Amino acid sequence: MKRYELFELAFPGEALTGNWAQINLTAEFTCGDTVKTVKGFYDGEGRYIVRFLPETAGEWHWKVTGAVNAEETEICEATENAHGLVKAVDTHFEYEDGTLFIPFGTTVYALAHQDDALVEQTLESLKTAPFNKVRMCVFPKHYDYNHNEPPCYAFEKNADGGWDVNRPCIAFWHRFEKILKRIAEMDIQIDLILFHPYDRWGFSELAQRDNLIYLDYLLRRLSAFPNIWWSLANEYDLNMTHKSLADWEEIEEFVAANDPFHHLLSNHNCMCFWDHTRKNITHASLQTKGLSEIPRWIREYKKPVVIDECCYEGNLPHFWGSISGQEMVRRFWRCYASGAYCTHGETFLSDDEILWWARGGKLKGESPERIAFLRQIMESLPGPLTPREDNIWSVVLKEGEELDQALTSVPAEMRGFCKLFSASIHRMSVQDRTAHLGGEHAWEARCGEEAYLTYFDLQCYGEQTVRLPADKLYKAELIDVWNMTREVIAQNISGETKLTLPGRDNLALLITRIQ
Repeated sequence: MKRYELFELAFPGEALTGNWAQINLTAEFTCGDTVKTVKGFYDGEGRYIVRFLPETAGEWHWKVTGAVNAEETEICEATENAHGLVKAVDTHFEYEDGTLFIPFGTTVYALAHQDDALVEQTLESLKTAPFNKVRMCVFPKHYDYNHNEPPCYAFEKNADGGWDVNRPCIAFWHRFEKILKRIAEMDIQIDLILFHPYDRWGFSELAQRDNLIYLDYLLRRLSAFPNIWWSLANEYDLNMTHKSLADWEEIEEFVAANDPFHHLLSNHNCMCFWDHTRKNITHASLQTKGLSEIPRWIREYKKPVVIDECCYEGNLPHFWGSISGQEMVRRFWRCYASGAYCTHGETFLSDDEILWWARGGKLKGESPERIAFLRQIMESLPGPLTPREDNIWSVVLKEGEELDQALTSVPAEMRGFCKLFSASIHRMSVQDRTAHLGGEHAWEARCGEEAYLTYFDLQCYGEQTVRLPADKLYKAELIDVWNMTREVIAQNISGETKLTLPGRDNLALLITRIQ
């Protein structure tokens, strides 16, 4: 047994021929005052499995009861390379041991539903890609450019041809777990999508009772995997023909209550956002292009915000699948320079219908190497970024005493204009205000007083004045986000400093403390 690593107990027993999704098999693990209870599962051919994820080093006593009865004591050793589950901490992510995790995601929805050769090619591509999180589905996907049959399915069938959730297909789960473990070996987190609407097999139409049986078996098998996040759905709001809002809330509650290790939990939208303020939801998983609203969502949710779908780099005849690599890179920078995170996808037309976003294969776009460059920068910072609340546009959104207090951070000559801006903005309708300010947005974030990141996006500034703490010294780097260059343009600066810039777009400014 090793801390933060999956621990498995296997027992021989009676071979089951009827229902086996919800067998009576429970294990209690005790270490000092810590007691964890987990459910075991049937793994076919008379094999019974209990899985556990120890989060504490030391002596663990376990006792298994039900279909199998056994008990023993294990010594759990600490390991250097395992960090535990990723958790949401304030508005960022950390591993259980406190190591910062900065997600850089990609999307391969039907990765596990391809033939072995294509799965292998996809895994080889991921080895050299910059991504440390992948969004993928339990169920196969039917949609444009997604017409292949999967090698196997999650359940056996009844005599009438319907899915029998009480008889999970063991071959499917063995193959699925093999893929999950291969991904885990690359230190990639798996954002596992439990439901989705793009279906021709009937998985999206299961009765709610069957949904919960499926989830119970999945949680028994996979909860002890340390690199899994639960995404209740891809585009939950398009899967409401057979699931009401109350059903979705029940699904959320069920997953949270039956996961003994409390993995990250989210629910992804097409249009209408899930209520990310709900207590079980650990972070906001959003599909949106309205990235200028990120600071507001971070303030309101008080949780990490991940833009899991911002369109895809590609050339499809669809709005969502036809942005350039340059625009994908811009959207990544907009997110990270706002204190949020972003997920990549790629959709280039191909005669064989193998598109990365759904089926995997090889990456073809221009954005991944630029995303790798951004990741290097983000991981070099002293801590997580949060949106700057002291720029003019953040200030003028305030009212009353909050506005008066915020104006103290604005140069004296600008305070009168800021009051006029604020008064005008608050006479606008919320819809007009959002649309108007989206075009005036400044992409700025900070790491306390240690680092400041500004992404200039399409602006072509010839100079900028920065305002820094007067009692500290900083260096300023100019970053070309497309050409992937970094140039120190000023050293030992503090207070109010004017910087000369080259007057072109796709630049960012990183200011870091040196003393």
